[in-house]
Amino acid sequence: MSGGTKPRGSDEILLELDGLQVEFRTEDGVVRAVRGLSYSLRRGETLGVVGESGSGKSVSHMALLGLLPPNARIDAEQLQVQDQDLLASSESMFRKIRGRKIAMVFQDPMTALNPFLTLGTQIGEMLHLHRGLRGRKKREAAVQALAEVGIPDPELRVEQYPHEFSGGMRQRAMIAMMLAGDPEILIADEPTTALDVTVQAQILELLHGLQERRGMSIVLITHDLGVVAAYAHRVLVMYAGRIVEMAGCRELFARPSHPYTRGLLGSIPRLDQEGATLQPIGGQPPDLANLPSGCPFRERCSFVEPRCAEEDPQLREIGDGTPHQISCHLELPSFALTSSDAARRLRGVDTAPLLELRDLKVQFPGRSPGRPIRAVDGVDFTIHQGETLGLVGESGCGKSTTARALVGLAPVQQGEARIGGEDVFGRRGKRLLALRRRVQMVFQDPFASLDPRMTVRSILSEPLEIHRLARGKDKLLRCTELMLQVGLDPRFLNRYPHEFSGGQRQRIGIARALALDPELLLLDEPVSALDVSIQAQVLELLEELRERRGLSYLFIAHDLSVVRHLCDRVAVMYLGRIVETAPAKQLFATPRHPYTQALLSAVPVPDPVVEAERKRVLLPGDPPSPDRDPAGCAFAARCPLATEQCRQETPQLEGEGQLVACWEQDRADQAWQRERL
Repeated sequence: MSGGTKPRGSDEILLELDGLQVEFRTEDGVVRAVRGLSYSLRRGETLGVVGESGSGKSVSHMALLGLLPPNARIDAEQLQVQDQDLLASSESMFRKIRGRKIAMVFQDPMTALNPFLTLGTQIGEMLHLHRGLRGRKKREAAVQALAEVGIPDPELRVEQYPHEFSGGMRQRAMIAMMLAGDPEILIADEPTTALDVTVQAQILELLHGLQERRGMSIVLITHDLGVVAAYAHRVLVMYAGRIVEMAGCRELFARPSHPYTRGLLGSIPRLDQEGATLQPIGGQPPDLANLPSGCPFRERCSFVEPRCAEEDPQLREIGDGTPHQISCHLELPSFALTSSDAARRLRGVDTAPLLELRDLKVQFPGRSPGRPIRAVDGVDFTIHQGETLGLVGESGCGKSTTARALVGLAPVQQGEARIGGEDVFGRRGKRLLALRRRVQMVFQDPFASLDPRMTVRSILSEPLEIHRLARGKDKLLRCTELMLQVGLDPRFLNRYPHEFSGGQRQRIGIARALALDPELLLLDEPVSALDVSIQAQVLELLEELRERRGLSYLFIAHDLSVVRHLCDRVAVMYLGRIVETAPAKQLFATPRHPYTQALLSAVPVPDPVVEAERKRVLLPGDPPSPDRDPAGCAFAARCPLATEQCRQETPQLEGEGQLVACWEQDRADQAWQRERL
């Protein structure tokens, strides 16, 4: 990992940007997406580019490759890759530059790869265009490219289509295709955002290894400051289309000096810190078609002064011998996160069980007769009143299916669930309707779960009408109360979902779930699609609602830092089964299952000094298909400690307080302690 250290490459400048501006002409006016971006990139360097959605991170780098739509206008003093002037390049010249000098790995490989062509054909196009290869040599080079990025059986995989690959394998294939032209610079645009934390670790280590071997430079665009801390040499922070802070990685994390950078760092829960209080950034980014006068961050800034409304600050040097630039009028005091003992109080330990789930099994028809997909395979847990249980694991492990089964949205083959002592799965009709007053669900994608043809008032009124809880003025009053409870202006009740930001839409989803005064909320990845600043606002809201209303949560997430911040207990799922469960403090301090240990080690920490000392436990491959019923432990094929007993006998959850399903938990315990020394 780079961890902020100096790159091994030379001081040769590969990329030079000076005064890059990008504008889009729209019906609402001119959107100034990038405003005077300037930086240089050295050979072998990794530059981290961070900021909220809409800050100009991706647009500025798509401009380098000529990938912007026709309504875009690009201007700059200088835009140069080595000896190539990009401003003077024609479309035919851009075709030669793309993939040969600069290549770009996109966030979603499923949309970036052609679903109608095999991977071999798509990689072959790059090999033919940039290296002139044909026929057998082209195929051999494509196989070699897949092998270099760690795809097993490349001879077989080269003839397969993108849909036949897992998410992590598709991203590896995308990287292989982009590297086929042997580029000098790789732009990685949120390359791991949609991936599980274990797969994220694999992809980032892959990119780092390729950089070491090839000597290429990487521009790493991301919202994850932990990833930047682990892999970047320098960091560039963007807000409203311009740089607000730029410094070496260690310098920036040790001495963040712009209020926005501090806000981003204060918005992130940290895996290595207990009891840290989030300090979210209030408000929303400005409208780039109607920027305010002065500093664009002033309306969200805690340190604002009259001068900030009059003058737009320019980038200036503040480093004392160490390069460090900020775009701010102010000199701020030193920065430190605060902590709260109250935040770590264990809830639910002295209260009665609210939800009791026993031996839940959910199956779906498989591709072959007699081989069903075992989505959930014997799950047990309890949630007490006022408690938050975190349910974590990789995609496809059964987390969301478990929650959906509890509200009747997935078929249950076996098991028992009780809410306040009352049976859940045996209910039908009016009895099921009454249950849904007690349990509500908040979904991952609020835009997909809110009807685009209904106003917010109609969305919030619908559950009240179905359950006959309010009419007329009372219904409007209740909708107004719900908007205020989730921090939204009641004047927005007549707006439609598309008129809100992502964070505001998630607040509407939470308000809808609260309309029936439930006792338990099932939160299915409620913050995974949000920027870190908006994520912190939603987490703060959830904590406030839990304390004020005494709610219980089943919190499903893949971000273990968020789970540590919010949850009282944690259950870890793998391939439909819980493999470890414990109080959050105990599980994060002493994980005993090798899978839990791998999950924790894969989560990057936003501190380059800490990251430089950490060791990753990289899991090989992907989880096996849930339509298989392997003998023994389902994790054995990926476990570094697996024995013959693990492959033959299935372990059960055992223990007191901390329950673990592992034959080798003592060895796993010893291995974890050695890593911590």
